Amino acid sequence: MEIFLDSADLNEIKELKELIDGITTNPSLIAKSGHKNKYKDLISEICSIIDGPVSVEVVADSHEEMMKEGLDLAKIAENIVVKLPLTYNGLISCKKLSTDTTCC
Repeated sequence: MEIFLDSADLNEIKELKELIDGITTNPSLIAKSGHKNKYKDLISEICSIIDGPVSVEVVADSHEEMMKEGLDLAKIAENIVVKLPLTYNGLISCKKLSTDTTCC
């Protein structure tokens, strides 16, 4: 069994890092965390704390924007897992991103 913490709170992540296998987060959690860091900077910092997967959600709706955002997120760190919505555009983007060896 793997345990993932659903958080964007750096103090919480640091405190629990020895007990968890990875992180799941989303733009709402990042906004609620109160960090003044830029979105990508905070994600990068989380990735530097956790060796395991860090799941980050796109906010885009269109296939083109999901692709752009997904590729940008994947470049932040090697342990990024891009989350996409289960929509028509999300599924198309998932298929494309998962077969694109340059990012994932």
